Amino acid sequence: MGDNNTKGMTVSRRQFLLGSAALGGSLLVPGVINRAWAAGSDAPELKEIRVGFIPLTDCASVVMAAVKGFDKKYGITILPSKEANWASVRDKLLSGELNASHILYGQLYGLQMGLSGPQTNMAALMTINQNGQGITLANALHEAGVTDLPALAKHLAASPAGTYTFAQTFPTGTHAMWLNYWLASAGINPLNDIRSVVVPPPQMVMNMKIGNMVGYCVGEPWNQRAISDGIGFTAATSQDIWPDHPEKVLGTRADWVEKNPNSARALTAAVLEASRWIDASDDNRRETAKVIAGRAYLNTKEETIVGRMLGQYDNGIGKSWKDQHAMRFFHDGSVNYPWLSDGMWFLTQHKRWGLLDSDPDYLAIARQVNRIDIYKQAAASVGNVSLPDSDMRSSVLMDGVRWDGSNPAAYANGFSVKK
Repeated sequence: MGDNNTKGMTVSRRQFLLGSAALGGSLLVPGVINRAWAAGSDAPELKEIRVGFIPLTDCASVVMAAVKGFDKKYGITILPSKEANWASVRDKLLSGELNASHILYGQLYGLQMGLSGPQTNMAALMTINQNGQGITLANALHEAGVTDLPALAKHLAASPAGTYTFAQTFPTGTHAMWLNYWLASAGINPLNDIRSVVVPPPQMVMNMKIGNMVGYCVGEPWNQRAISDGIGFTAATSQDIWPDHPEKVLGTRADWVEKNPNSARALTAAVLEASRWIDASDDNRRETAKVIAGRAYLNTKEETIVGRMLGQYDNGIGKSWKDQHAMRFFHDGSVNYPWLSDGMWFLTQHKRWGLLDSDPDYLAIARQVNRIDIYKQAAASVGNVSLPDSDMRSSVLMDGVRWDGSNPAAYANGFSVKK
């Protein structure tokens, strides 16, 4: 199932030379190049960069870039800005109140297409993480005999369509797409057979507790929190749906990148270096969990975060395991590369569920949004970050369908359950 093709993640002499040329012939030595940038014409246009985040485990690299001082190495100060919900992230990005943000991959593409707000040209500077989201079902369903997806399908079929409410975090976002894909793989049409509502991540647990929904898809730690609070269980992880799937990106407006290319590169480098630091050891992950648990960030117990950060899962109804596709922040750079096929996938799902009326030029849009040029410059400045041989990767999702970006229209229109 996890047939992710990230072969060729190598740092070749040719790539080093290309990186050197792109950076004006500077020596690719971390530290030397940073000082050259900070002192010369490549200095960041902005000294302070306000970066939004939602209280989720996967905001960690943005927070730790600031806390550990990786931003200072690249001549900037990151000001993390805690936001209440994804709509707030959207509004503040578009108004310029935020320079950049930790943002849902599908939300960024929704803005590019005018689906989730006024059409605005956007930029994905890097992928922040893979994996680590989940689908939680209420204990009331477990008491009714629902332990997995086939049992859920049978249970839903016994009631009129729309009887049961499920929540996700933003209509074009990742969680809506994971929930839809998961349900549809069992023949459940998420547009007709359930009621779908939007709830901000930190409010999921309380809304389930008071009975507003029987299931939700969200990032951690809000799936583990449902188990800790005794109100739900993990029916699926997002990596069950797509092993090593893209999740959040470091996103901004395209015009901000054009006006501040050096700042964009410095910001990407700082978050990339933080990503590598987090993934370097379990001790670093534990330290990260302790930091982000604080009131300024997630405002929850450290133990709610750290287990799943380390890949230690318990679904709350008797199954525990070490997850081979737990949340990743770096993984030798394969997490962070802004693969064109990753961006295109979200467009295929927007088309599948009727958010797009017709097939767009999938590849052209991904080439516009995913700023591989900025990412490669940032990777060169950080040093020893592997780059792939291709801008596409292939994966096999839970239903056995392969995605490689080669024929996106056929893929989008090939599902039996769709709008």
